[in-house]
This record gives sequence, structure tokens and C-alpha cells, in this order.
Amino acid sequence: MTNPTDIVRRFYDRLSAGDAPGALALMAPDIEWITMWHYKVEGRGPERVATGLFGPLTAEWSSFSIVPTEFVTEGNTVISLGAFTGLHGATGKRADARYAHVWTMKGDKITRFRQYIDTLAIAEARR
Repeated sequence: MTNPTDIVRRFYDRLSAGDAPGALALMAPDIEWITMWHYKVEGRGPERVATGLFGPLTAEWSSFSIVPTEFVTEGNTVISLGAFTGLHGATGKRADARYAHVWTMKGDKITRFRQYIDTLAIAEARR
């Protein structure tokens, strides 16, 4: 069995490589996904994450990266700290927002995700 931090690292690696299906495959069928900004994942499941987050995110930002810099693990919970940087497609402005992500695992699947991010940095890039 893979440890929780390895699963979270694998998620970020797959996103970075443009492998959204591979990232979604790491999620439990009933994953709960909670965000702090305007993308809302209604309901549960990887397909809801794809339509509520991945689709709108890639449509709005002409480029972006999510880079974790630190991991803290306690049991089945992983906290990753890092930075979201992106170029907004409509405004051409750059966002540099620090984040904290809280991941909960069961076995080798992600069951819950909670996002805490500098929403002001995102809002300024969108204006």
C-alpha cells in the first residue's frame, strides 16, 4: 500500500503533466471536494470534480501551475502547502496565490479535499 503523502504527490505530478484522467483516478468514487473560490463542485465523485473544477479552471486560465512546497502528514490526513500561479485568459493578469490543501485518504484513494487559498490574489487577477 502506498502512503498518503505519495498519493497526494502523485496527484500533483499528474496534474502538472496534464494527465487529468490520471489525477481523477486517484479519487474515491464518492470524494468530497471543497473549494474557497468561485469554482464549486456540486455533489460527490471524480466526474463532479472534472466538471465543477477542472473544466472551468482550464477554460478561465490560459496557463497555471499548482506547486506544493511542503507536506505535513498525520495518519490518513495530508496537508500540502504551496503556490498557485496562473495567467488569467481574459485579463492577461498574473495570479500568485499561496494555498493550503487538506487531503483525507482511505486506503489508496483520496476521499476528501479542502482548499484554503489567497482569494484576494485570485480576484485581483480576474479584474
